[in-house]
Amino acid sequence: MGKSKTTKFKRPQFNAVGLPVNAVQEAGEEEEDPGEDDCPAAELLEKLQSPSADVREFACASISRVVQQSQSIPGLLQRDAVRRLGPMLLDRSLAVRETAAGALRNLSACGGQEVCEDMVKHDVMTPLTALLRESCAGFESAAVLKEKKNAAEDVANEAVNLLWNLCGSPGLGVQCLETHQHNMELAISAAHCLHTVTEDNPELLRSTNNAVLRVVESVLLTPERDMAHTLLRTLAAGTLWNLKSSLPSARQAQALNAVVSTLSQSLDLDAGTLIPELRGAEELHQRNTDAAAESEQQRQQAELREATALLTAQQTSLEIIVNMCCSDDPSDDEWEEESSSDESDLGPDGLCDGVSNLMSPLCLSAEIHSALINHNIPEKVLKKTEIPRKEAMDVCGQNSSWKGMIKKMQRVQSRALTCLHSLVSSMDADSLGGAAALQAAAQHLSTLVFGAAEIPKDEEFLEAVISAMRSLLQMIASKNITQCMTPQQLMSLSEAATRCDVVSVRVNAVAILGITGSTLAKEKGTAETLQMIGNALLQVSTKDTDLVVNGEALDALFDVFADGDEALQPIFKAKIRKEGRGKYSPQQLCVLDNIKVNLRRFIGYLEKVVKK
Repeated sequence: MGKSKTTKFKRPQFNAVGLPVNAVQEAGEEEEDPGEDDCPAAELLEKLQSPSADVREFACASISRVVQQSQSIPGLLQRDAVRRLGPMLLDRSLAVRETAAGALRNLSACGGQEVCEDMVKHDVMTPLTALLRESCAGFESAAVLKEKKNAAEDVANEAVNLLWNLCGSPGLGVQCLETHQHNMELAISAAHCLHTVTEDNPELLRSTNNAVLRVVESVLLTPERDMAHTLLRTLAAGTLWNLKSSLPSARQAQALNAVVSTLSQSLDLDAGTLIPELRGAEELHQRNTDAAAESEQQRQQAELREATALLTAQQTSLEIIVNMCCSDDPSDDEWEEESSSDESDLGPDGLCDGVSNLMSPLCLSAEIHSALINHNIPEKVLKKTEIPRKEAMDVCGQNSSWKGMIKKMQRVQSRALTCLHSLVSSMDADSLGGAAALQAAAQHLSTLVFGAAEIPKDEEFLEAVISAMRSLLQMIASKNITQCMTPQQLMSLSEAATRCDVVSVRVNAVAILGITGSTLAKEKGTAETLQMIGNALLQVSTKDTDLVVNGEALDALFDVFADGDEALQPIFKAKIRKEGRGKYSPQQLCVLDNIKVNLRRFIGYLEKVVKK
């Protein structure tokens, strides 16, 4: 039975959250409708040349809003909007700089990759680079204002986020990263940018110099224990991991240990305890403050930012560990090349035969394996798969500003489940604690799914937990360890999965039925349960609308039972010919072809048995 391939987490290439625009209207001027035609866009671009800073700011803010309607973007680009907005990044008014950066940021986010490439061609990087250098120089030469928000920081923050969207050179981000002692918000934005642009970017990695590595490594050594610094170190660890191939071989082991140590420290933090404490601290400050309204507005939500940083750090840590487990996995391009290679390697239906490498488990390098074990990463990841603490969920649910933390806590849990799946897929049983630990983990996952009155419907969680269950039950079965799921739980899982729209959930559900059925088939007194499993698999194999799910159910049937129906073969082959090409990925086609081969061999075996 095929194993599921672990997928790497990709950093978001575009930040769709741009500058929130409440355009400052000039007195007596009516708001233009950006959807009418190109005329309003032309007028706004003309206003960029106004001698009035207020008019220039209004024009930038209005363009920022207009570009959120995708149909307006081509007209703006045709009117040379990038070249006309670019100089506004260096306007003498900081307010104009900020709104111009926000407009360009929204343009890059809403326009997609082609628009970003067009922006670079139209030389947006020249004023953006000058702005970032000027901002960094200003932070070094002037003290950061304590009582009043420094407008220059807002400008720099928008500029770094624009750079993040454009995925440009990391050198400028490093300069901003160095300001973390004076400007944490800017440094975190720069760290996000660096983590993004250094991922799967061979050309950039070849140009990385020692100065970049020294800055990243120095951030890992910062002693501060607040949540913002925890997030900063986590992002730096992810960047260092992305840059590992640029390191001399003598330093790679040390860098790997530093990365895993940083991720371990992030996962050590107990969000279930810290978030209620942060919320309580915010309430205390709000009751006791006697500051002016402006100062209160500036101070308010500091604890919320800390909570956000904590959960973002833990989510990012888990994603980095997943990517570490996938570091030796073939890339998507390699799968493509493998699946479309010489025709002589293809089966009779034009699909790839002999795909045993797709079925083999991942294999961590000895260095990565040792680092993860030495820092107790499997145990810490399992801890993060627990249901978020009720007290933390309650305090967040009682305040509108904190409600977003509920989803973030749930996402950390889902990422931990995906991470557990990756660890189980890439480690041996002994590294994960042996039979007792595996049984306890399987029982824990069963509780997550079946502990409530009904199976959770959240697709992100369900996809993560069922993938983890599949990999864990597969390992347990391979070691002949007693399974922990009851027949009733199996049927509940199957029924819930058939109602789920996510294909991978349905695939993993039928795989779990097959794994459990294969184990039960070796035991006496299990005929009734096997019959339920067989009926469920047969229903899925014939009635599910997705061919991959059909195939997985058939594959499970082959593993569980010693009889079959030859009529399955022509039906399945016909569906592959009709639907396979163009609808499914090369990897899915290889899996389907492997199932087809298994079916042909199985029927051949039956024919031999009948003749005897």
